[in-house]
Amino acid sequence: MNRILFIIIVAQFSCTSVWFAGNAVTSEMALDKGFAPDFWVLLTSAVQFGFISGTLLFALLALADKFSPSIVFLCSALMASLFNGLVTLDWMGANQVLIARFFTGFFLAGIYPVGMKIAADYFEKGLGKSLGFLVGALVLGTAFPHLIKFFSFDYSWKYIFYGTSLLSVFGGLLLVGLVKDGPYRKQLGQVNIHVLKEVIQLPLLRKAAFGYFGHMWELYAFWTFVPMMLALKLKGDNVNIALLSFLIIGVGSLACAISGLLSVQFGANKMAKISVAISAICCLTFPLFFSFASNIVFLAYLLCWGFFVVADSPMFSSLVAANAPAHLRGSILTMVNSIGFFITILSIQLIGQLIQTIQFEWVWLVLSIGPIFAFLQRYNPPNSPKL
Repeated sequence: MNRILFIIIVAQFSCTSVWFAGNAVTSEMALDKGFAPDFWVLLTSAVQFGFISGTLLFALLALADKFSPSIVFLCSALMASLFNGLVTLDWMGANQVLIARFFTGFFLAGIYPVGMKIAADYFEKGLGKSLGFLVGALVLGTAFPHLIKFFSFDYSWKYIFYGTSLLSVFGGLLLVGLVKDGPYRKQLGQVNIHVLKEVIQLPLLRKAAFGYFGHMWELYAFWTFVPMMLALKLKGDNVNIALLSFLIIGVGSLACAISGLLSVQFGANKMAKISVAISAICCLTFPLFFSFASNIVFLAYLLCWGFFVVADSPMFSSLVAANAPAHLRGSILTMVNSIGFFITILSIQLIGQLIQTIQFEWVWLVLSIGPIFAFLQRYNPPNSPKL
């Protein structure tokens, strides 16, 4: 079983590397193609919107139930690789690039959620721990384009897309070749819009979902703007923004794995509470660190934020799954996931607008709304079992 989990993790990491491929080289791409300076905000939102659309459609059609999840994963990985690579074509203008990134996100819906389903088909117990490793793989895949940029700085921005597309193909082939349908595979059910009533009416499920929404308000906005935070604070210093961005985002993969392991002993509720509390503090103290901290202290602060901003992600997924009625679990997870990613579009667009209107260091106080809201939720009763 450990071998199976390792293969799923490697495949998940490889395929999700296409997620933030555009963010790592947005300025270079915009300069080469003559795009507007704020194009990168639209670029990120296009992927998120594609992921939301894909998640809902994949679930409505119940593709991972009707067909082997590994086959769905492979087909999605190949299509995500294709649309990711299309961005490098010279004739692709701004609208075409946004459409290609939309479909990259669309087919990521057959990678990230389906990868979690495959894990659930193999690991009926200890799902919190397994999800910790899987979300960690997503985080590392998200950060990886920045590392590719660091090692290929003498080459065209297109090599980021070439590299991540090849990784996506590799991940899909690896999974389909070595991971068959799991022993606990079961029908999760199609998406039903009426499950939102269940989310609202069941107190523990509602609070777990609201915690997830607050977490998502902060997460992708932070990831999107990390390079800008570094560039504005460290300007004039001989530092590599790409490498530092990789480290700050990538440390979250370690956080997810650690929180997953600790949740076995302390419970997902407690781990989520600790993470969102520290994450909220990081949001609120940004003006102090940006204005007064030395560069070294500022980097340490961002590494801390990068760790705790995502450590709660697998915890919230576990809490939603644990508190959802078994017969509606698939629909509820899909709807909560889709709403969460829609919230990321709102926060990214809002931050992009605020940066142009108010002083940079004060913008990030807005992100604290999410983790504070999440912290105020009570996800489990006092004596609930650990996940």
